[in-house]
Amino acid sequence: MKLSRAGRWAAAGAAAWLVNRRRQVEEVPRELRAPQLYLPLDLPHPLVAEALQRIPIRVPDPEGVEVTRRRVTSPEAFGADVLIYRAWPQAAETGAAVLWIHGGGHVMGSAAIDHELCAWLSRELRLPVVSVDYRLAPRHPFPADLDDCFAALRWLQENAAELGVDPERIAVAGASAGGGLAAALVQRTHDAGHPVCFQALVYPMLDDRTTQIRDHGNRGRFGWTQTSNRVAWQAYLGHPLDEGEDRPYAAPARREDLSGLPPAWIGVGDLDLILPEDEAYAARLREAGVPCQLDIEPGMYHAADVFRPEAESMQVFRGKMMDALRRALRITA
Repeated sequence: MKLSRAGRWAAAGAAAWLVNRRRQVEEVPRELRAPQLYLPLDLPHPLVAEALQRIPIRVPDPEGVEVTRRRVTSPEAFGADVLIYRAWPQAAETGAAVLWIHGGGHVMGSAAIDHELCAWLSRELRLPVVSVDYRLAPRHPFPADLDDCFAALRWLQENAAELGVDPERIAVAGASAGGGLAAALVQRTHDAGHPVCFQALVYPMLDDRTTQIRDHGNRGRFGWTQTSNRVAWQAYLGHPLDEGEDRPYAAPARREDLSGLPPAWIGVGDLDLILPEDEAYAARLREAGVPCQLDIEPGMYHAADVFRPEAESMQVFRGKMMDALRRALRITA
């Protein structure tokens, strides 16, 4: 079949894009190259994200770990859905716990996508992991998901004895938007007088002002792009990005006073769009007197540990988070 002139132009453009994309992927370490990197994975519109939310995610329960879904209620009358992971029979031995918050740009995902990760945390640290199945934008913009995370944490703190947990040894952790929510949650609980002992932030999405930067160099070409970042932040905040944002906890990096927050670990790749905002937040935590370990992984793009969890460098990357949690929660081998 003979293509029209417009069709020939479109085919030529697609071929040129693919050639350029292949060159870009070749800059990524071989062990981190995944088929998804050859695709344009921009999030084009919030309604697309909302449609994706309706696709059921079915992930089998991990072996050797009991997974319980339940609706929990906080003392402040907020409620939330959570998954509780316990690697029997060792789960309650250490007396600590982790509240985990999944990623997805505030607009995608569910607690189920991190089944294996939460099971791994429970097995390796010998503790219960509570994962929040929070509401998503754009149908539920800020502060809906943060309210859900706050409810889950307050439930965990109030019911620590039932779970065999010392309320002074609870850490909050999360990845991507979940990392940003974790940062916002520790700010909120600190202000409310219900602090946690540690925060582990995996390439956290912290600052809506990153959407205003035009030149990101070689960052943000894979995993999480500037287009996706803009669509997600606008859906989450519920207003145009050029209006700014002054609501507490909406964008954790906008908080002026970081003093008194719990110690932190931040891990991010040097090909990640949000590297600069993570570096800046780590520096400001240290300036405020908050101990913060920042690990920057060479050649890592956003969520590379999800695309290539078997890669040696990604196992080392996740191991650094694990080691930080182990030290903070005073868990001995």
